[in-house]
Amino acid sequence: MKKQNEIKWFKPLFTMILVLGVGAAVLVFSNESSYENEIDLKTEKVSGISGINKEYNEQKNILDSLITLKAAYDIAIQEKTALSEQLELERKNVENLMEIIKASENPSSAQLKIFRSQLSDSKAALENKILEIKKLKSQNKNLLTEIESQNVVMYKQKAENDTLILKQKKLESTLKDASKLSLSSFKVIALREKSSGVELETTKAKNTKKLKASFIVNGNAVAKTGKKVFYIQVLDQKNTVLGDNKLIEFGNDKALVYSFIVSTDFQGKSANVYGVLNANENPFKKGTYFVNFFDKQEIMGSASITLE
Repeated sequence: MKKQNEIKWFKPLFTMILVLGVGAAVLVFSNESSYENEIDLKTEKVSGISGINKEYNEQKNILDSLITLKAAYDIAIQEKTALSEQLELERKNVENLMEIIKASENPSSAQLKIFRSQLSDSKAALENKILEIKKLKSQNKNLLTEIESQNVVMYKQKAENDTLILKQKKLESTLKDASKLSLSSFKVIALREKSSGVELETTKAKNTKKLKASFIVNGNAVAKTGKKVFYIQVLDQKNTVLGDNKLIEFGNDKALVYSFIVSTDFQGKSANVYGVLNANENPFKKGTYFVNFFDKQEIMGSASITLE
C-alpha cells in the first residue's frame, strides 16, 4: 500500500520536471537565436557603414590627388612654353573633374572607377607634356648654343670684314691721294714786247703787256692720263678778278670766278704749263697782283708780282 502511494506521487513530479526542462531548453534556444540575429544585424550595419566610409575616403583621396595634379599643371604652365595652351586645356579638365567629384554625394564604385580613370588620364597627359617640355628645353638650349657659336663666328667674320673694309677704304684713299695731280713751281712774271716781237721780263707797270703765270704738273704714274684743265685767277690791288672774270660751278655748292684757263695733255710725266693774261684795253697799273692756281675748285698754289 505504501509503495503504490510513492509511485503515484513520483509520476506527477517527473512530468512537471520534464515540462520545466523542455521550457527551459526552448527559452535558452530562443535567447541564443535572438542574440545571433542581433549580432548579424549589427554586423550588417557595421559592414554598410564601413563600405560608405571606404567610398568616402576613396572619393577624398581622388580629390586630393586632383588638387596636387592641378598645382603641378600650374607650375608647368608658368614655364611659358609652346605647350602652355595645351596645358591650360588639360588643367581645365582637371578643374571640371574636381567640381564633379565635389558635387557627387555617396558616389558608387562604378563612379569612383570612372573618376580614378580620368585622374590617371590627366596624370599621364601631364607626364607626356612635361617630357615634351624637357625635350623642347633641350632643343632650345642646343639651338641657343648653336646660335651663340654662329654669333661668335659672325662677330669674328664681321670684325674681319670691318678690318678689310677699313683697309680697302684706306687703300682707296691712298690710291685716290696717290692718283691726284700735284702742282709746283708757281710763278708769275710781267712781260714787255719789243718792236721785233721778242718778249722780255719787266717790273714796270707801264711797259707790261701781259702777265705770264706758269707752274709744273708733277709726274704721277697712277694718275689718270689725258687732257687736264686748270683755272688761273688774277686779282688786282682792289681784289677784282681780271681777265675773263667768268663763274664756273662744280657742284656741291662749289663755284669759282677765274681769269683764264690753261690745259695740258698729261701722260704721267712732269709737264710745264703756262698761260697769259693780256693787258688789252686795260693796261696794268702800279701795285701788287695776286695769282691763284686751281684744279677745279681746289686751290693748288699761289704767286704774286709787284709792278712799279
